[in-house]
Amino acid sequence: MAVDLPDNVVVTKLDELVSWCRKHSLWPMPFATACCGIELMATGASRHDLARFGAEVFRFSPRQCDLMIVAGRVVMKMLPVLQRIWLQMHEPKWCISMGACASTGGVFDTYCVVQGIDRFLPVDMYVPGCPPRPEQLIQAIIDLQEKIQREGTMFGREFTAPERQKAKLALREEGRMRDEG
Repeated sequence: MAVDLPDNVVVTKLDELVSWCRKHSLWPMPFATACCGIELMATGASRHDLARFGAEVFRFSPRQCDLMIVAGRVVMKMLPVLQRIWLQMHEPKWCISMGACASTGGVFDTYCVVQGIDRFLPVDMYVPGCPPRPEQLIQAIIDLQEKIQREGTMFGREFTAPERQKAKLALREEGRMRDEG
């Protein structure tokens, strides 16, 4: 039984429609330090024009953002601030780790530099390089948009998945150390 629909009617699943809207309306929250921050600023400039991909509005208020871009090294003193900003962001939210320092600690193998933010935040995309080029960040945003379209649901069931909600290794170790002491 076929139904004739006018040309101006589109039929789709609600989950796919919501994912499409989220995909094209990312609002980045920059957390930029050192040289990766300069490359992040270059990505938003006119030459690379991040606005073409629906992610142009850099906001510095976590309650207005849904994409955190951590660019550059993060030291232990900054980590509570980074985590507080992450917790203040509303769901759904995503994270991009930009550069070798944010992803692995880079060349700074010291006690005060965090050896990868993925020990403390759920990271969705990694951008390699020291510093990474703006084109690499744009490609990571495009890949993240594809991931949002592929995995997104209207009620955010992808964020309640057990692998995304489990405590990060560093936080579990810290809890054990407190219990022992």
